[in-house]
Amino acid sequence: MIPSDQCEPSADQPQTEADLAPEGVSLTPIPRLAGAMALSAIGAYIALLTPLQLLLTLHLTRIAPNTATSAFGLITGLGALLALVANPLGGRISDRTAARFGRRRTWILTGAVSGCAVLVTIAWTTQVWQVALIWCAVQTLLNFQQAATTALMADQVPEGRRGTVTGILGLAAVVGPLGGLAVVAQMRDTTAQWLVVAAAGAVLGVLAALLVKERRPSQAPDKVGPVELVKSLWFNPIRHPALGWAWLVRFLVTCALAVGTYNAFYLMGRFGVSSEEVGGLVLQLSMVSTGLIALVSVTGGFLSDKLRRQKPFVVVSGLLSAAALVLMAFAPSIPVVFAAMAAQGIAAGLLYSVDTALCVRMLPSSKDAGKDLGIVNMANTIPQSIVPLVAPPLLALGGFTALYLFLAVFGIAGAVAVRRLPEMGREDDPRFAPITRAANAVRPAPANPTRIDQTPDPR
Repeated sequence: MIPSDQCEPSADQPQTEADLAPEGVSLTPIPRLAGAMALSAIGAYIALLTPLQLLLTLHLTRIAPNTATSAFGLITGLGALLALVANPLGGRISDRTAARFGRRRTWILTGAVSGCAVLVTIAWTTQVWQVALIWCAVQTLLNFQQAATTALMADQVPEGRRGTVTGILGLAAVVGPLGGLAVVAQMRDTTAQWLVVAAAGAVLGVLAALLVKERRPSQAPDKVGPVELVKSLWFNPIRHPALGWAWLVRFLVTCALAVGTYNAFYLMGRFGVSSEEVGGLVLQLSMVSTGLIALVSVTGGFLSDKLRRQKPFVVVSGLLSAAALVLMAFAPSIPVVFAAMAAQGIAAGLLYSVDTALCVRMLPSSKDAGKDLGIVNMANTIPQSIVPLVAPPLLALGGFTALYLFLAVFGIAGAVAVRRLPEMGREDDPRFAPITRAANAVRPAPANPTRIDQTPDPR
């Protein structure tokens, strides 16, 4: 096993094409790769977000009507904590996987099929502890799938196409839950709802794994020991400041966007919407926001590649998400809620259009992309844990007004924090946080090669 301080390149070690595309990996043509990554993401989001946005609320209301809100916060918070650990661990394990089927698609397939098989059993639970246990397992398995999917960006997508692919993944982030909600909202059989969600997630994961091309490495990767697995949960933000700031920006803006899971409770508590009607109304709100996310994420990713700019998209996202939360905090009617959700949709679309591409640009090394991006993805999962945990005291203190105003501060902070990151083409500017690699020596991987040259790694 290689010590962690030898796995990370120093700033004076230039990267080669072999570093950007690990030895032995057969690259997938970009349209096919983007489609595979989108299918995997859609399947994972269907399996994770449809329960978070609706099914868990309805199920807990049935089995624990007097404690549904607190139970929901506990279950989703615990699940997010498991996801927090599972994503970087899954990334590190996929980095070191030597399976003939491929290091990334092995875990796309395994995570999707096993995670969805566990998910469907929630339909037969009768106790809160059972739901909590199963949901934690689902989060763990599906985050292995998500970590492997995200790592394909660094493995196979050239820098000049990452904005476009990031925008497509942003589209997937909204198509998944919207599609899941659209289907289950029309169903009355609760067991069938869980079956459909699980089946969709599993099938899309299988299709994604079949589309991706990978080749078994010519040399066996280093084995992963317990010590290295623990180190997989951390990177040193002082040693890698650009990656540290990128992590912080994603965390802050994601906190401001992490209110969707409370929409059902918000509508029922503030506006008296019944449990029979809330599913349809949540679907309508989701359609408004997700339609805008889809449009903005794809358009924004394309524009980012053309303009070679990423930071302005994040700044506007943070400020707009804060404004939307203020509007939600004081919304006097449901039409105002629709307007706020539209603003949230635009804000989320702007973030999704560039954030993954921005974070990949800050990576110290693509050879450990799975591990590093897994840690970056913790900035997505930590808000899923923090928001449910802080929501109950804030709701007790000042209702949804207090909760939304508190989260609005995070959006503003994210818009300010992104100023520390270098823009595309300005990686060597000393005014910004340094990227710990020789940026001007990095050559983007070709778009459609069938094999990467076996260039010796200079490190």
